[in-house]
Amino acid sequence: MPYRSLRDWIDMPPVWLFGALCLTWIIGTVLPGPEVGVVLRWIGVFLIGAGLVIIFAALFAFFRARTSPIPRDTPNTLLTGGIFGLTRNPIYLGDVLVLTGFALKWDAVLALFLVPLFMAVIQRRFILPEEEKNKDLFKTGYAEYAGRVRRWV
Repeated sequence: MPYRSLRDWIDMPPVWLFGALCLTWIIGTVLPGPEVGVVLRWIGVFLIGAGLVIIFAALFAFFRARTSPIPRDTPNTLLTGGIFGLTRNPIYLGDVLVLTGFALKWDAVLALFLVPLFMAVIQRRFILPEEEKNKDLFKTGYAEYAGRVRRWV
């Protein structure tokens, strides 16, 4: 594993998710909006669970294929089956579901603006560079895969 600077370890998707979750909690605490009600809170719990299942399914696929889930590492194989047959970025999709779920569970409706903001940051900082790396590494295999499977859903 190559040396990583502190910045490389901090600038990682889980850290961005943690930051967005902290902001969501703060917004829900400091600027409570309308209560979402018990049904939407349970939908939030469901979204959190679904997001975690998707994340762990993707991580299992990475480890099974013996390739790295770390965005800046160079993958040694292109994952196209299982959860990767539904979305090219299942971990990031799971992160979005978790963030949305916690906003609902914590009655932080006003924090829902963070969801598209989080998606934009993740896409710019991680997804687009990963796609360029995959195009270079896997050539036509990646082009075919990208033509068949959407970036998010």
